Amino acid sequence: MNKKNKFRSSDWYNSKSNRRDTFVHRGWMRNQGHPSHLFDGRPVIGICNTWSELTPCNGHFREIADSVKKGVYEAGGFPLEFPVFSASESNLRPTAMLFRNLASMDVEEAIRGNPIDGVVLLMGCDKTTPSLLMGAGSVDLPTIGVSGGPMLNGHHKGDTIGSGTGVWQLDADLNAGLITEDEFIDAEISMSRSKGNCMTMGTASTMGSMVEALGMSLPGNAAIPAVDARRYALAHMSGKRIVEMVKDNLKISKIITKQSFENAIKINGAIGGSTNAVIHLAAIAGRLEIDLNLNDWEKCGKNIPTLVNLQPSGKYLMEDFYYAGGLPVVIKRLLDQKLLHKNCMTVNGKTISENNEIAKCWNDDVIKNFNDPLVADGGIKILRGNISPDGAIIKPSAATPELMKHKGKAVVFESIEELHARIDDPNLDVDEKSILVLKNCGPKGYPGMAEVGNMRLPQKLLKKGVRDMIRISDARMSGTAFGTVILHTAPEAAVKGPLAAVQNGDTIEIDVEKGLMNLLVSDEIIKKRLEKYEPVLPEINSGYQKMYVDHVLQADKGADLDFLIGKRGDEVKRHSH
Repeated sequence: MNKKNKFRSSDWYNSKSNRRDTFVHRGWMRNQGHPSHLFDGRPVIGICNTWSELTPCNGHFREIADSVKKGVYEAGGFPLEFPVFSASESNLRPTAMLFRNLASMDVEEAIRGNPIDGVVLLMGCDKTTPSLLMGAGSVDLPTIGVSGGPMLNGHHKGDTIGSGTGVWQLDADLNAGLITEDEFIDAEISMSRSKGNCMTMGTASTMGSMVEALGMSLPGNAAIPAVDARRYALAHMSGKRIVEMVKDNLKISKIITKQSFENAIKINGAIGGSTNAVIHLAAIAGRLEIDLNLNDWEKCGKNIPTLVNLQPSGKYLMEDFYYAGGLPVVIKRLLDQKLLHKNCMTVNGKTISENNEIAKCWNDDVIKNFNDPLVADGGIKILRGNISPDGAIIKPSAATPELMKHKGKAVVFESIEELHARIDDPNLDVDEKSILVLKNCGPKGYPGMAEVGNMRLPQKLLKKGVRDMIRISDARMSGTAFGTVILHTAPEAAVKGPLAAVQNGDTIEIDVEKGLMNLLVSDEIIKKRLEKYEPVLPEINSGYQKMYVDHVLQADKGADLDFLIGKRGDEVKRHSH
């Protein structure tokens, strides 16, 4: 609202100074059957929708948008739905992460350029959540998030099967000859049996949790299954609430603060959240001009136990998590330990403490107590050393404890193509104590920093029963994946970061507890190797991908485009007809 207590949309639909513009803006809207009273100066609420049949996690968003509209109308607002670029993690090649920043640009410009007073963000699949928050953050209007929710639990041969996590296990079993192709396909069918995103604590469910942790959604948003009627009730109430937020001028920047991010980091540790949250929260913070770096993850993530017993860290799935009490229980348990900033504001106008102080747990095996955690020191660990001067990360709750302190010989792959070509070669010089190293898969090198960091293990070791090895790369991995996987090594090999200097047979030493990862060769040798190193770079000469490669920041900075950092506000030049 401006000083005259007038909504932003009034400049489009109620301008007295330029009747011709008003005639055009309002007149063309009438062809959809909108009656005159909807243009009487009430708040216009944009519903930013990432619905797409090519983004299966978000395929039910038309119905969710309808529920949001009911709430907006009930509160006296005027809802208008608009589409934005939808990045599908399951379909989009070469990787959805390449297009997260493009989607954020679409979101930002669509919000700023249209007669919108407040916005409801409909998001679910991995990259749709950060891209919408990034774009909306740069405009900084009143905003509320509504996630699409997880699928129902998968069931296969009498057991539950988790999306993503089951894939990695089944693929290993198929490669080891333990199951047939038909059994593999039967499991695939059993896994995806309802609308929604991954029902493991993968990146989609993690980012849904981060939205709630940051205060950007109504309580309970993180875990309600996609097909549960309560998901649609929450969407309805979010539509109702956004109208009130517009009237109160409650912008994103009043909700998300440095303290909100510190809360989110701690909550991510407690839920066993995806490593991808590190990159996405950094990118969101950059748009809001909040300094968030790996040191904050080190400081806030320290001594946070993993309480949520969900795949890939544990055994249950998101449906179980919701029935056990969901994220409010996790938040309450952290509040009880005085680990959170309790006065952080949320979109419903209450503090995070007020929202969650009476949360009850209905299953202590799904959401563990502090005195009986799933992992005593979970969260995200930051590793630094001569391979990763700007940091690398590991998720201890999904790793093998025996490998957390390890020394081994490097088996190096210069590209993902080389990995695919050589990994199953029976003559590959590798054993279970080796450390697999993959280069040129970072933000510039892939490009887009694909989820290939959880490298497939050599077939000859799978057949011996080996199911985990240390793997190091400048890539990401799916939040549904597991294993002792070290990711986001920065700077990446494609910009001649020291990861590029690792050669076959080198010894690498890892000590996760101490936060160390070092190549046991001299600094002088590393320097000489880097001088001679020729990165394996993508051949891209035009289009969005060239712009991405030219401007993308490194992983520790959130892999946003350098020129997108910061808030640009909601001001836009008038289009005079």
